[in-house]
Amino acid sequence: MANFILIGLCILAGVVFRKSKTLPKDAHKGINAWIIYLALPAVSFKYLPHITWTNDLLFPALAPVCIWLLGWLFVTIYSKFSKVSRATAGGLMLVSSLSNTSFVGFPLIVAYFSEKELAIAIICDQITFTLLSTIGVIIAIRSSQQQKLSAKLVLKKVLTFPPLIGCVLALILPQYLDLSSLDPLFDKLAGTVGPLALFSIGLQLRFGGWFGEIKHISFALLYKLVLAPLSVFVIAVLLGLNGIITKITIFEMAMPTLLTAGIVADQYNLNPKLSNLVVGVGILLSFVTTAIWFYVLNHSGLV
Repeated sequence: MANFILIGLCILAGVVFRKSKTLPKDAHKGINAWIIYLALPAVSFKYLPHITWTNDLLFPALAPVCIWLLGWLFVTIYSKFSKVSRATAGGLMLVSSLSNTSFVGFPLIVAYFSEKELAIAIICDQITFTLLSTIGVIIAIRSSQQQKLSAKLVLKKVLTFPPLIGCVLALILPQYLDLSSLDPLFDKLAGTVGPLALFSIGLQLRFGGWFGEIKHISFALLYKLVLAPLSVFVIAVLLGLNGIITKITIFEMAMPTLLTAGIVADQYNLNPKLSNLVVGVGILLSFVTTAIWFYVLNHSGLV
């Protein structure tokens, strides 16, 4: 319950601070910089060195990739028929195809299953995070109307994206150095991601004129909350997969949009209003849709 209250409190605080004009107009940019340059790299150092990789974890590792590829296909087709701008299409790809597997996902895993299942959720989270750090940044660059695409620019942006650097270092450094003494530091830094990201969303969340975006919002959330987990569910059935790993993977893919996807969309000016509406509304709706998915999974025969 505390996690649900925290989610609502952080978003509401951002809205209140914006309306009261207590903070500067672009205060969210400073918050986003903290998240990208410090907090997200700490997430990699918190989790990656402690993962024991086995063949059973291939499904949770590949599921986010499937969701991304299908999301890219859906948004590409939708964009052609709806004739949306390149920036809006890029923003839709980011907020439709990446799941909030940690800040919303972890608490819901504990609430509906148990804490020991977090090991599976962490796999989904790190793969999702890696997708955002690589292909997500490339999509953002290509979709930005302010950036001219070139191989050199893409390579520079991807390789200098702090979360990706953190991910790579978290995989390499523990092989040569004992960083266990820094675990409390990584834990505290990583713990700032959720509250600050939600606060940043609240600072930017404006419902004025939302009706003009309702079609795009509905499409993004239909895919993210319904079609994405349904796709993974169908794949699991076709492959004859069962067990708790399969259930947790499907449940994680049913989560709302990755918070950082909205931040990246804002950084590259990919219709940030739409992106933040999808993130904010998606979090609220996910409390209902994830409950439905939990019921479905428990009555699906995936023992």
